[in-house]
Amino acid sequence: MRSAHNLKVHELIGLAARITKSSSRQWIGLEGKVIDETKNLLVLETKNGEKRIPKNSCTFLFTLENGEKAELEGKEIAFRPEERTKKAL
Repeated sequence: MRSAHNLKVHELIGLAARITKSSSRQWIGLEGKVIDETKNLLVLETKNGEKRIPKNSCTFLFTLENGEKAELEGKEIAFRPEERTKKAL
């Protein structure tokens, strides 16, 4: 089960996300639903369309299904999704 404590080794697709910090000002405050993920990018569906966000330069605040929030630095999740989930084993 996903929780704030183990989110970095779980699937992120489907979660709401907001960028809280970034080396690029244009990304700060951007929010949407995670619809895809690669090793280096999160793809968010925002009110203005899809946005490809580089993981390494951002900090994300995710909202889980139960309303719990978890903040993760992009470098903590900068792996392919299948590699990241294997870290839980």
